[in-house]
Amino acid sequence: MNGADRAGLLARLAVTPGCDWRTDADAMAPYLAEQRGLYRGAALAVALPQDTAAVSALVRACARFDLALVPQGGNTGLCGGAVAQDAARQVVVSLERLDRIRAIDAANFTLTAEAGCIVQRVREAAADENRLFPLSFGADASARLGGALSTNAGGTNVLRYGNARELTLGLEVVLADGQVWDGLTALRKDNTGYDLKQLFIGAEGTLGIITAAVVKLFPLPRETVTAWLACPSVEACVAVFGRLRDASGDAVTGCELLSRTALEFVLRHLPGARDPLGAPAPWYLLVELTSSSASAGLATALESVLEQCLGSGEISDAAVAASARQAADFWRLREGVAEVQRHEGASIKNDVAVPVSAVPAFVAEASAAVQAACPGLRVCAFGHIGDGNLHFNLSQPVDMPAGQFLAQWDTLSGLVNAVVARHRGSISAEHGIGLLKRDALAQHESAVAIDLMRRVKAALDPQGRLNPGKLLPPTQE
Repeated sequence: MNGADRAGLLARLAVTPGCDWRTDADAMAPYLAEQRGLYRGAALAVALPQDTAAVSALVRACARFDLALVPQGGNTGLCGGAVAQDAARQVVVSLERLDRIRAIDAANFTLTAEAGCIVQRVREAAADENRLFPLSFGADASARLGGALSTNAGGTNVLRYGNARELTLGLEVVLADGQVWDGLTALRKDNTGYDLKQLFIGAEGTLGIITAAVVKLFPLPRETVTAWLACPSVEACVAVFGRLRDASGDAVTGCELLSRTALEFVLRHLPGARDPLGAPAPWYLLVELTSSSASAGLATALESVLEQCLGSGEISDAAVAASARQAADFWRLREGVAEVQRHEGASIKNDVAVPVSAVPAFVAEASAAVQAACPGLRVCAFGHIGDGNLHFNLSQPVDMPAGQFLAQWDTLSGLVNAVVARHRGSISAEHGIGLLKRDALAQHESAVAIDLMRRVKAALDPQGRLNPGKLLPPTQE
């Protein structure tokens, strides 16, 4: 498309009601860069609609001019799912202006918010009404609700409250033809036909553009106990987790695993980080128990479990947070892993899940496979052991150039995915598929599953205008 044609097309799009536009290179740049640096996008323009009606009008306008749309929330994704790929035919649709909290019903324990609301702001709005919105993950200070729903985000509270899919009661969605589906129900029981909202949660904007949602709220915790535990093995970590669930009345909200390698990365590179314990251990658990009752006896339950685990050798040491500040310091160590890993050179990241009981075998088998293929590779394993989701990240050998290491991405991730498959796990636990894992999806899922996905896509977006090229593997010619 030459300059005159582009200018003419943009002039016709500019009259779309309720939309602001970014069309020059500098203004578009923040919307085209994937934060991990794996992808650099290209788009005709960036549209910023002000409300649901404007999104609908934009979708209809793009259909008239045979343009595709790439929905984008906070642009915090890690798999290229919000990256535009065509400077002539694709428009990025930023939902950042749809940032209103529409309603909070404290009695019904629900909140209705637009897709552009920052996840942390949703949580704060709920807290103002003495309620908890439990979705919490590393990027939630900049991630937006619509993107979190479109990737079915998880995080540290999934064990107790579920991921984004389980926290959603209703959606408002603009469909590929511009129609608006108002499914903003606040009901917990509704069996009138198909549960349509589930089509759009986790679909990464390929089936519709989420513009608002009704989410579940919960009572605020009134008692919280947090501890940092040293364990000799992953098997011991799983055993400790089971003991905690049994003893606490299932009050375990968080159970996070870190390898010694992951902790050492944090201690080296995160300012002010300190090891909570004296002697190093191969593995660590960060556990948190919460209750909405102020007299649940969680501290006593935790103390009893720790005594049992010390006696059995399942833990070698423990530190129980004596204050909210110390608990925050423990969480800072866990949350710092992803941030500091870049200081150790190039890394290949794998967001996978297996049954909790299979975590020890997965870690052992996957570590052996990748280290045999790339001697000197450092496995940086951490994540949500309580729900079986591990970030099984691979850091380059200290004596290997970054480019040489990254050239092995497909091979090494393929080895990890093969172990995941043996344990009937998932190659994408909470980050989505996007561009990064699109081809791997075809190898991991059955032909029947891929065909069903394609049928759904064809039914809801027959012209392929919504986030083209993402999630679904390309068809073989």
